[in-house]
Amino acid sequence: MEKKFKRSLEEIRNIVSMTTDFFAQESLDNALRNTVDLATEELFVNMVTYNTETEADILIEMQRANGGIEVSLTDYGVDRFDPTNVTTLDTEVPLNERNPGGLGLYLVLKMVDSIHYEYHDRTSKITFRQGVA
Repeated sequence: MEKKFKRSLEEIRNIVSMTTDFFAQESLDNALRNTVDLATEELFVNMVTYNTETEADILIEMQRANGGIEVSLTDYGVDRFDPTNVTTLDTEVPLNERNPGGLGLYLVLKMVDSIHYEYHDRTSKITFRQGVA
């Protein structure tokens, strides 16, 4: 299943609907849903928030993968940003001493089973897997 979404935070409810439909269609384990929804939402929000040099829609693809799910988010006309190569967030530092940002991506990297990044011709693609055997 694939669908393009406008660069708007208002699209989040439509993304959740896509996930709901995909899980029902593929009879996937609902225990995977929270992680998939959180990771997809966080990655989408980051693309909308930080990739402001484009107005292109963001493509989200979902497919069954060995009992689990593989989700890809593709952003077009953007600079390179590899979420798998970010500075490690020190969660031991008190909140009032931390710089804002990075916690959502940190959680995604900790929660998903695997994450992969590709960049070619100003096209950024982030793919994560959850529940894959």
